[in-house]
Amino acid sequence: MFITAAYAQAAPGAPGGGSFLIQLLPFIMILAIMYFLIIRPQQKRLKDHRDMIASIKRGDTVVTSGGIVGKVTKLIGDNELQLEIAEGVRIRLIRSTVAEVRTRGDVREAEARRAISRADNDDEPDDDDFETETGTKAAKPGARDQAAKTDV
Repeated sequence: MFITAAYAQAAPGAPGGGSFLIQLLPFIMILAIMYFLIIRPQQKRLKDHRDMIASIKRGDTVVTSGGIVGKVTKLIGDNELQLEIAEGVRIRLIRSTVAEVRTRGDVREAEARRAISRADNDDEPDDDDFETETGTKAAKPGARDQAAKTDV
């Protein structure tokens, strides 16, 4: 009365059925997503880093993965370079530890931006400052332009 007859049915994924490909479809899609979101960008980043390291030349300013900023003074073989991190202080460095290369132009632009910001935020009175009619000190009108023209 309460029990109905159970009939055997073919189980999903049984041999001989076309559903095997349907079961593999989610795994294939996961692999494709992982390739495009993880593996491919990582390979591109690695290639860019390799190209950057290969293009290092004497006179470039570099930042190491440890945070040391220095100027390349000498290229030693294919794997090493010599950095000057302070006046008269030179270190040898493995090329692969370079995290960023700043060319001379980048450094000049950064120094010019710093000089402009110093000219804008200068609170200390200088010889270049003059008093306005209200008694406050201000930089001469050409001080900012002069700061922008400073060459490193």
